[in-house]
Amino acid sequence: MIRSDQILDTVAMIQKENLDVRAVTLGLDLLDCRGATVHETCSRIQAKIRRFGAGLVPTCQALAEKYCIPVINKRMAVTPIAHVCAGFDRAGFIAVAHALNDAASEIGIDFIGGFSANVEGGLTPASRALIAAMPTALVATQKVCASINVGSTRYGINMDAIVLLGQTIKALAEASPDTGGFAAAKFVIFTNQPNDNPFMAGAIHGLGQPEAVINVGVSGPGVIARALERRLEQAGATQLGLHDLADEIKRAAFRVTRAGELMGKRVAEALNIPFGVVDVSLAPTPAVGDSVGEILKILGVDAIGAPGSTAIVALLNDAVKKGGSFASQSVGGLSGAFIPVCEDRELANAVRDGSLVLEKLEAMTSVCSVGLDMIAIPGSVDAATIAAIIADEMVIGMINNKTTAVRLIPVPGKEAGDFVAFGGLFGESAILPVRNAGQSARFVNFGGRIPAPIHSLRN
Repeated sequence: MIRSDQILDTVAMIQKENLDVRAVTLGLDLLDCRGATVHETCSRIQAKIRRFGAGLVPTCQALAEKYCIPVINKRMAVTPIAHVCAGFDRAGFIAVAHALNDAASEIGIDFIGGFSANVEGGLTPASRALIAAMPTALVATQKVCASINVGSTRYGINMDAIVLLGQTIKALAEASPDTGGFAAAKFVIFTNQPNDNPFMAGAIHGLGQPEAVINVGVSGPGVIARALERRLEQAGATQLGLHDLADEIKRAAFRVTRAGELMGKRVAEALNIPFGVVDVSLAPTPAVGDSVGEILKILGVDAIGAPGSTAIVALLNDAVKKGGSFASQSVGGLSGAFIPVCEDRELANAVRDGSLVLEKLEAMTSVCSVGLDMIAIPGSVDAATIAAIIADEMVIGMINNKTTAVRLIPVPGKEAGDFVAFGGLFGESAILPVRNAGQSARFVNFGGRIPAPIHSLRN
């Protein structure tokens, strides 16, 4: 039996605490779309996207109205295109990107992810062609998002790929100067990339997944912040330990997950597509009251980035995962806490004030769900330094057997302390200084591979 107080709590979460379904993502296998030519392949891809995806947006809108739970983004993730289009050249991959973009526009979704490749073991001709196509493909399309998995705990880190991708990030930013280098914001680099992540820009429909599946990403920083404030007001800060506050976070994450699973299952039923996972990640927005940074302040640091910030993120990440796991048998993706600087007003303010620096962000990523996410850096930072930043973040994921990611935007023509705004959910931020830029070229130029850790040998 559902209690009336639980119903009222959920209504308050939606109306006052920024609870939403951040993303309903349709995962779609495209391996059967390969044709004899690029044109035939593009036609088959578009036909399949239309067949499975035409009802996604109207279904989400109808159910959002029925249950009064906003669905912010309707998205699609496809099989990594390097698998689908192996054998195509750079021009062929660009044509496929346009086909994906046109199909996404036709069915009305916000983004389509999967212009992607897995290169942790080495670069193939297909992955090289896709990477070469990426600057043109992402600048010329509005909805296509890309990712490259360069490492894993099992296989180590592909430094040859990282060197190439440092150059690619520079090329993406420099090809989109009028938007502050925004093309780079549609590209993310992973170690241990999950196959069922509904969040862009890193969403893919990994090998081994069903032909089609509905995955849901739910976000609730505002819900958790308000729950903590109520608990502190009721009991008083002197009466509570961190374990009590962690328990409150778990309870709030449970409610958020339940709401997301309800919506995901209803969408899946309406579309006659299997339901996959709920990703209960604290993915913030630039809106006031919807910030992971605000939670850090509630939990006791006066400036985000101060000593204790990493410990708080660890506590938060663990409590969110525990609450979500108890609420659903299908928690997956990247569930936990995100710290995307531009997308979180409080984190962006901390960068502006100088309390949050790149080195502290890197430390925090060792215990959160993703990594260095949506960070604007000076456009003058060289490709080798960007590659070295990527390498540092990737080894955190490899050694700790967790997902880590990098999404850096070197803003053309701007330096540390300047301001950049990307709009919408992508947010805005002061540009973060990169210390010791230009001092890592000898390291990255070795190339090769960073071997997997000894604990990878678990077979």
